[in-house]
Parts: sequence; C-alpha cells; structure tokens
Amino acid sequence: MLGFFGLGTGYLIYGPQELFRFPSRNASVDRATGVWGIWLPGFCQFVTGVYLFVALAWFESLKEPALYTAALAFSAYGIHWFALGWNRYQGNDVRPTGFMSIAFVIISVLGMVVFFSVGSWPLGVLFAGLTGVYLSEFFASFRIGARVPTTANEHAPVPNNPGERALGFFHIVTGLWLMYLTFATTLNISLNYSLPGG
Repeated sequence: MLGFFGLGTGYLIYGPQELFRFPSRNASVDRATGVWGIWLPGFCQFVTGVYLFVALAWFESLKEPALYTAALAFSAYGIHWFALGWNRYQGNDVRPTGFMSIAFVIISVLGMVVFFSVGSWPLGVLFAGLTGVYLSEFFASFRIGARVPTTANEHAPVPNNPGERALGFFHIVTGLWLMYLTFATTLNISLNYSLPGG
C-alpha cells in the first residue's frame, strides 16, 4: 500500500504540471516538486521494496515468487525517484533521464509479463502504465518532436514538448490507478473486502 500510495502521489504531482503546465515551472516550483519526488515516490517505494525483500529472503514470511518482481520494482523505482527528485530540485539537465528510461522500460515490461502471467491483471495494468511512463520519458527528456524556442536555455523546460505532454498523461492515468490499488488493498486487508488488485 505504501509503495502504491507514494508513487501515485508523485505521479499526481508531476503529471498535471507536464500535461497542463500547472503550476508553470520555475526554480521555486522545481525545488518543491523535487522534494516531493524524493520523499513520496522515492522513500515510500524504497521502504516497500526493502520490506518485501526482507520478508521474502530473510524471514520467508511471504511465499509468492511473483513478489520478487514487486520487490525489485519497488526498490529500483524508489531509488530512481531519489535521483529524479534531486535532479529536479537542483535544476539539472534532463537528458541523462532519457537514458535511464531505457532500463526502466525493460523493468516495466518485465513486471507486465510476470504479473499478467500469474493472473494478476491489476498489477499487469499498472506495469503497462509504467511502460507508457518510461517510453514517454525517453521522448520528453531528449525533446524528440519538440519545437524549441531559439532563445531557450538548453536545460530549461520546453513549452511545446509532445513527449512531456504524453508523460503527463501517463503520470496522471497511472497515478489514478495507483490510488485505486491503494484503496483496494487497504479495504481488502482492513475490512476483508475482495476488490480486484488488493
């Protein structure tokens, strides 16, 4: 639940800015979104990943093999959000993020294959959304198809970047799905509901 909630919150903070340009980016907004990126999607997912690895490997209190994929994904996504948040906070160049996105497309497709294969379609859908996020991140980071103003700072956000708009769309849609997974998991555990994905 914590990992779903943290990542979903991060996506719902970053997505509207990318898709709707609200709030418009400046140094102050970048510092604020950077802090949120480090602590919500970063820390919450990292803690969840470590918890799952410990429960699976040391205490063997969890037995489902597919949870190794979840532990890998939560840990890797959490650590990469520490870097994403810090880079946003510092106003660093986004192009290295494009190269990072290649590895995260691979881990997202891996998660899709694993969870659809074991019949956990809600998590398969989540990893499909994550695949969309990282494919979009590649195009957004390298400004592929963007109309760059001639006076623009080389590292400044570009107002007409279709990759960033697609990234915002996938952040919002996947963020809302993560909120559903948080809701379903919480109700299933706390009140013995049987919602899909929980």
